[in-house]
Amino acid sequence: MFKKILIANRGEIAVRIIRACRELGVRCVAVYSTADKDSLHAQIADEAVCIGPPATKDSYLNMNAVIQAAVNVGAEAIHPGFGFLSENAEFARLCEKSGIVFIGPSYKSIEMLGDKAAAKETMAAAGVPVIPGSKGAVKNISDAKEIAEKCGYPILVKASAGGGGRGIRRVDSPDDLEAQVTAAQQEALAFFGDDTVYIEKFLVNPHHVEIQIMADKMGNTIYLGERDCSMQRRNQKILEECPSPVVSPELREKMGKAAVTAAKECGYFNAGTIEFLVDENRDFYFMEMNTRIQVEHPITEEVTGFDLVKAQIEVASGLPLRIKQEDVRMTGHAIECRINAENPNLNFRPSPGTINALYVPGGPGIRIDSAVYQGYTITPYYDSMIGKLIVHGADRDEAIRKMRWALSEFIVDGVDTNIDFQLEIIKLPEFMEGNYDNGFLTRYMADKK
Repeated sequence: MFKKILIANRGEIAVRIIRACRELGVRCVAVYSTADKDSLHAQIADEAVCIGPPATKDSYLNMNAVIQAAVNVGAEAIHPGFGFLSENAEFARLCEKSGIVFIGPSYKSIEMLGDKAAAKETMAAAGVPVIPGSKGAVKNISDAKEIAEKCGYPILVKASAGGGGRGIRRVDSPDDLEAQVTAAQQEALAFFGDDTVYIEKFLVNPHHVEIQIMADKMGNTIYLGERDCSMQRRNQKILEECPSPVVSPELREKMGKAAVTAAKECGYFNAGTIEFLVDENRDFYFMEMNTRIQVEHPITEEVTGFDLVKAQIEVASGLPLRIKQEDVRMTGHAIECRINAENPNLNFRPSPGTINALYVPGGPGIRIDSAVYQGYTITPYYDSMIGKLIVHGADRDEAIRKMRWALSEFIVDGVDTNIDFQLEIIKLPEFMEGNYDNGFLTRYMADKK
């Protein structure tokens, strides 16, 4: 086991990793920008190093600064969390070159799966169901037209290096194709430095269901059930639940085995998530693989009792997985609501400012993953998520009831939040019945207007 780990992230995920390190008896080092000097992760870590000014490119995305900090403090490994450098193959390669363990998959796996068009080809070759579309990147508009005609409209034009809902355009007719391809390319270039796009058939009203996998370096790979992430706004997840209300035990096993096959095909180790779309016929299709821990990982932990972050660290240190597939048990139901500092009534405008008063719910089956405290100032430089409220119940109905009262008790004064909006969603008949899909929230918001 490592003696010291540097955490190349901030906010609630940095705090989550610090706690896992404490349980494993590992010293942890936080890095922070000047804007985060009063942040919780910088205060509770064993050591903290400032790596630059507020702009992410000068701090949390500054690979050389992060690695130099690790070298200076004698850290043997770096945990990237999610976002920032977590899926950056070059950073993983630099870690290896510097003699530092990257707590995640190999840079080769990240390269293979980070290019979504290439990943789709890899999965198809492995026999994993994929959404009909282009075989690799779209070469030009003529190529795009031919592929679109073959798939049938509507289609999606997607950035190969994309993420976070960026570089995605829906095209409903040939007349819009060229403009939307160009728009997707421009956005992809601006956000990812790569204008490569690919095309896939747009599945009408599918569920977004992802399978959590964990693999060690000895070739042992397991899946830990699924999470339903269909409650989305602008391709960004709002609320997640585990298990999915549309996945039967038989479908779970089929998807889980497909996810394990996909991971083994790529020589994958550490935590990863295979994202699928499940259509109205309960057929599933590979969408992409995230080569990191997910924001919504706590609901899997609550249902399976398996600590994913501790497992990440153990696997990275060379230890085998503690459990086998036959040991995985799913008990009860868990729901996660992402609590953001934003105003839903003003088109979800971010709401930076100081938290004057804070009260968080507690009790059996209630978990808060957060890094804010009373008096903490939310800056405008980073993501607006201030925490995650996770509940676990004996079944889905109990989890919904528990989430209702937990949201009702959650008080954040000084900034706007989406707590009331989350409470509105959790009370909707469609949600209560599990009768929602990827497009539900978009339609709901449009009807409200």
